[in-house]
Amino acid sequence: MSLKNTYILGIESSCDDTAAAILRNGAILSNVVANQSIHESYGGVVPELASRAHQQNIVPVVDQALQKAGISINDLSAVAFTQGPGLMGSLLVGTSFAKSLAYGLNIPLIGVNHMQAHILAHFIEKDGYNKPSFPFIAMTISGGHTQIVLVEDYFKMIVIGETIDDAVGEAFDKSGKILGLGYPAGPEIDKRAKLGNPIAFKFTKPKVKGLNFSFSGLKTAILYFIQKKVIENPRFIEENINDICASIQYTIINILMDKLKLAVLETGVSQIVIGGGVSANSGIRNALKEAESKYGWSTYLPAFEFTTDNAAMIAIVGYLKFNKKQFAKQSIMASSRLKI
Repeated sequence: MSLKNTYILGIESSCDDTAAAILRNGAILSNVVANQSIHESYGGVVPELASRAHQQNIVPVVDQALQKAGISINDLSAVAFTQGPGLMGSLLVGTSFAKSLAYGLNIPLIGVNHMQAHILAHFIEKDGYNKPSFPFIAMTISGGHTQIVLVEDYFKMIVIGETIDDAVGEAFDKSGKILGLGYPAGPEIDKRAKLGNPIAFKFTKPKVKGLNFSFSGLKTAILYFIQKKVIENPRFIEENINDICASIQYTIINILMDKLKLAVLETGVSQIVIGGGVSANSGIRNALKEAESKYGWSTYLPAFEFTTDNAAMIAIVGYLKFNKKQFAKQSIMASSRLKI
């Protein structure tokens, strides 16, 4: 191995996707994800089933990542893994594997915060994608998290707003469940929203002070609205599904954009970065692009492969930490509620 090359193995196992990636000097050589379709029939992730699937998937996924990268396991410079936050059983599988591998190869071990990784995925070397400069505002939107973060440096991040109850991704999924859509419902709502009228039905936005979010009230309002309409017309959902989806998505996007506008006003920072599974939503991506011309913001949207949980984002944080020699000890523990 050339001394100028740094090869980082990233391992991600925070929820129901087992992922491994190899980065060379910050550029992707491989990015492999094994999805767990078993959860679809349950309408959500079952933690025990997720951890068992990780145990089955992790060795073949890492092996495939190495093969696709065209390197041997002995070429690795370090092993980076998701320390948290996430499902404890799932995290333990990735943590144990990473610790054992790093120990066996006698190379550095690097613990990574999953939410930091969603933000720092923007620093992966990829053609056609510009990197933000510091400082910037990051909005992390996923099934488990909704946060607004002031990012002053790679590892100097301050959470300035977050959900006080449910995450935005959960709002999409629970709304979809009410409508009889499959899990996860976010992509299906996004698809149907493109065919519907976003102002066909009005849902009241929650009143939450400052930069924090709340989505539990919106979910309840949607449930009561649908129940009432179905009593009046049993075919209401079937006849209006596209308009319902468009109206739900329109409301959620307005909630997110209102908080971003307030964050820019309060901080004076107008560079906006998004990350997390919901950042794949076409509506929020379009709203951010429109904000560039409307408000003069600079917006950075992640490549679609980096929106859902993936190991490339873990590996880029590992690479950045490797350069600073921020290594973990073998005593490091997984943490389901790890904070930024």
